[in-house]
Amino acid sequence: MRSTALALVLVGLATLTAQAQPRAPATPPFQAGTHFTVLSPAQPTSSDSGKVEVAEVFMFGCPGCNAFEPRIQEWLGRKADYVNFVRVPAPWNAAAIVHARAYYTAEALGKAGEIDADFFNEIHVNRNLLETEAKLAAFFAKHGVDEAKFKTTFNSEAVTAKVKHADELIENYKVTSTPTVIVNGKYATAGSMAGSYEAWFAIIDDLAAREHAAASGAPARP
Repeated sequence: MRSTALALVLVGLATLTAQAQPRAPATPPFQAGTHFTVLSPAQPTSSDSGKVEVAEVFMFGCPGCNAFEPRIQEWLGRKADYVNFVRVPAPWNAAAIVHARAYYTAEALGKAGEIDADFFNEIHVNRNLLETEAKLAAFFAKHGVDEAKFKTTFNSEAVTAKVKHADELIENYKVTSTPTVIVNGKYATAGSMAGSYEAWFAIIDDLAAREHAAASGAPARP
């Protein structure tokens, strides 16, 4: 596990680079080493055959992830049909471990998509850090989950295994800041590589299109 101090520094850097736009936005053609990195070796995905997986490595407590969230939601409404979006919570400090458990609890209970925006809002607007099991039980109760069901799932071996797997996966992705986006287990891109949110999603869409074309036997894009 990474230290709290390191995580906070990296989160701050990610926030600044994504929002401050220190240089001209990236434009096609996008280049490895400049707009994205190529993962070696490529990592397996959890998505069905025929789907291109776009994974956001995030933390609920990360200001950059909170700022990125409405852009993600807008993009989800226009992404290509062949894209499967998933989230990977980074368990990099004590609160983030609790939040990762909460995310996988919500996923197990069929509540993941429902709670995401409210979870970010509770932390960043209401200043309720949701850092304890009791606070989380109250939060889940607002979403129709009784306390006993929440606690059983939250403390389950299945959720523990998912948090462990997320930590290992992020290590294999070589991710050092949040939010970072991984395309099909092969490419990593972050706000600092794009210069603007618009360019960042253009990079994500371009990489996903390359993967879809490769899988369908179409000529690869440059």
